[in-house]
Amino acid sequence: MKTFVTKNSNYCIYSAGMECLRSIAEFTVRMNYLYHAVNEGTMEIEEKTESVYFEEQAFSSESQIYIVEDKRENMIGCIRVMKWNKTELLPVQKLFNINPLDRIESSHNSTYWHVGRFAVDSRMDIPIISLFKQLMLYAIHPIYQEPDGYMIAECDSKLLRVINLLGIKTVHLGNSICYLGSETIPVYADKKGLTAFYQKYSGIYHIEKGLFPSLRVA
Repeated sequence: MKTFVTKNSNYCIYSAGMECLRSIAEFTVRMNYLYHAVNEGTMEIEEKTESVYFEEQAFSSESQIYIVEDKRENMIGCIRVMKWNKTELLPVQKLFNINPLDRIESSHNSTYWHVGRFAVDSRMDIPIISLFKQLMLYAIHPIYQEPDGYMIAECDSKLLRVINLLGIKTVHLGNSICYLGSETIPVYADKKGLTAFYQKYSGIYHIEKGLFPSLRVA
């Protein structure tokens, strides 16, 4: 079930449930290949979509997903944040063979959050950077509320440059690989690394604590 979050003259943002997982998988895979101009066969795209879909199913009880729809209710963007229970395998473990617990110096009270499935249809006549900032704020909001929270992500190299320019300070967890048609880099950011971005833009986009459903991971 979709829950309305906010809207403007160009799009609406919703908090989404499990019924949207397949649409999100299809959208993120399609946008990745389209954005990077990679010509993959139908079977290859279907296999990648199924892989993303089943992975998101495994994360669904611990995730918060946001989708963006245009005036015709077509999906034009999405992002997902998941509070890691330290037992479910993260994409960074599957793709890079990296355990964040071995690479991040933290305390036993630290919490870890995986941000993924970020995609925006850049062909739309909308302010893409503004939408990007808004989705990133929603994703990092629960991390920023933690006293010792860490964001973990696998970022396309071009997207990572934008993230860093906007004020999110990330640290590489390992070397890059080619994934979904692009150079992908495993990174993390602590609360300090998120602070400049969050404090600069949270007032602009009216981020309110009560806006966000609670995640069910202890």
